[in-house]
Formats: sequence, structure tokens, C-alpha cells
Amino acid sequence: MPRVLIVDDSPTEIFKMTEILNKNGFQVLTAENGEQGVAMAKAEQPDLVLMDIVMPGLNGFQATRQLSRDPDTSSIPVIIVTTKDQETDRLWGQRQGAKGYLTKPVDARALINEIRSVMG
Repeated sequence: MPRVLIVDDSPTEIFKMTEILNKNGFQVLTAENGEQGVAMAKAEQPDLVLMDIVMPGLNGFQATRQLSRDPDTSSIPVIIVTTKDQETDRLWGQRQGAKGYLTKPVDARALINEIRSVMG
């Protein structure tokens, strides 16, 4: 069962994405901010990370950059899931190492399709 780490400071968003992932056969881990997300990714080695951008402390771009540059976590694909839908945000996310980018509110089918395409 693939394990997905959701990093988001919104309990509502975590709940919604967890529901979608559970229905589609994924095991879910959660973190409430960037620091926690980076630490959990290192400790748990999930198959994929869903990363929010706007969070207190370490934001999603910074956390994605840390994950993609650390040899311990660089092989874990990150999909950014955010309300920021500007092309510049998308490009910046890719430059930080994100493999995918979705905007909220997330459509269940789009989420699962993006996860499957990134995981191969």
C-alpha cells in the first residue's frame, strides 16, 4: 500500500485529501507544517509528499527544496497542492524540485491521476 505524506496546516484540507487517498488504497501520514513535514519525510520515507505552500514557519517551497536536495529524501516525489495558481508559482515549485502541481480545491480524480503519473 503506497504511503503518502500530506503536509498542510489546514485540518479541513488534510481531512479531504485523506478521504480521497484512503478510498483509493493509499496509507496517509500527515504533518501540520514544513518543518514537521521534512522531519516526517526523513523518518518515514513515504512514497510521495503532497505539499501545501502557505504555512507558518518553513513554507512549502522551502520544505520542497530541502527534501529535493537532501540525499535521504531526494527520491521522494513532491506534488505541491496549493491555492496559489499563478504560472510563476508553478514554475518556482518545479525549480524547488516539485514533480507535480495542483490547485485547491482539489478534484479527487485530478489528485489520484497526478499521484499515479508522478509515481509512475
